[in-house]
Amino acid sequence: MRGLPIGWVSSRSPLEPPIGFREAMLRGLAGDGGLYVPTGIPVIVHGDRSEFQDHAVESIVPWIGMDHDTEDAVRSALDFPVPIVEPRPGVFVLELFHGPTLSFKDFGARTMARLMVRAVEDAPAGRTVFVATSGDTGSAVADGFSGMPGVHVVLLYPQGQVSPVQERQLAARRPGTLSIRVRGSFDDCQRMVKAAFADGRFERFGPTSANSINVGRLVPQTSYHAWAAHVVPEAVFVVPSGNLGNLTAACMARASGARMRGLVAAHNANRGFPDFLAGGPRPEMESLRTLSNAMDVGVPSNFERLEALLGTETLRSSIRGFSVSDAATIESIRRTYEETGYVCDPHTAVGLEAVRRLETEGTAGPFLVVSTAHPAKFPDTVEQATGLRPVEPAPLATLPEPDADLPSCRATTDALFEVLEERRLSG
Repeated sequence: MRGLPIGWVSSRSPLEPPIGFREAMLRGLAGDGGLYVPTGIPVIVHGDRSEFQDHAVESIVPWIGMDHDTEDAVRSALDFPVPIVEPRPGVFVLELFHGPTLSFKDFGARTMARLMVRAVEDAPAGRTVFVATSGDTGSAVADGFSGMPGVHVVLLYPQGQVSPVQERQLAARRPGTLSIRVRGSFDDCQRMVKAAFADGRFERFGPTSANSINVGRLVPQTSYHAWAAHVVPEAVFVVPSGNLGNLTAACMARASGARMRGLVAAHNANRGFPDFLAGGPRPEMESLRTLSNAMDVGVPSNFERLEALLGTETLRSSIRGFSVSDAATIESIRRTYEETGYVCDPHTAVGLEAVRRLETEGTAGPFLVVSTAHPAKFPDTVEQATGLRPVEPAPLATLPEPDADLPSCRATTDALFEVLEERRLSG
């Protein structure tokens, strides 16, 4: 389906004139602080093609409405396997960790990088991509944009709150990339990125974002949900969730025609969204540190987008939510390995524990768990649960040397600006 392009408006100003996808991607955040949402939902009918890349093009192009270069960008970005395995009957796992940084963030980051480079080719000055990361987003964005002309990347991650493997990926030297350790939480990093957009001092950097608040990352993520719904139709999709970008992409895919029987948000101890789905207040809590650290989000940015897309009543009626403790996460990794021989990371384990609870309630399958990261990124946790230490795949064993002079800063916008001034990354 390649009909009229979809327009994009702020979640806070839905009656304002819409803008195109490219402009929304370059801005990252709307001028009023809102997140861009589509003015319509394309009805996407997939052909009988059996390759993921074909489905990805069919899924992404209707949302973007860009020229023929879009197909080339999608195919070159998503040039890695997307297997769906069945550890036990009726329970499927969509493995999204076979890209270069071994996490699902590769889908959005690599596609966005290629689309953005095309978008800034005629711009008089480049862009600086600001991204807050709780572990996996940063390395995927750094890898996706590394060496791309006209684009710099600034990564903010919470010091001491990512796994050692994730920190190796974040600290690796890459052209045009600066990683900054923030003395605070992921929520602090996310707040700093948003504040930079409203701070005039940062204008000369040409700021944009590569978190899931950016439609350039969000739209490509619809592709694998649509693919999984084609391979395993009418499944209950279980999405390990934190900042809610992956869940938002699943909702967009379902709205555009993907055959999902249900949607489940599987959270760790940061349970603000599951509590909201059960009738509680908006998810706004201090983030808690857990074994599934990429989901350690107390104030999920994409909640605003989900609420604008679906409304509170539909959100609560169409999505189930579960919160899983660290102890239950370890047990889920152990049980899965002992019963099936399948080794999973702690984020996938949260999703598999949600499946177990659904089955206990009597919910019928099939179930499809969206697996977001390779178990080798969390070797200590996997070994604790199974006694088995995952073998490092090539992307980890061949990482570039770490930056020995990695800066750190306080969790303030002033401190961030001082680091950029000192490093003179762009301007």
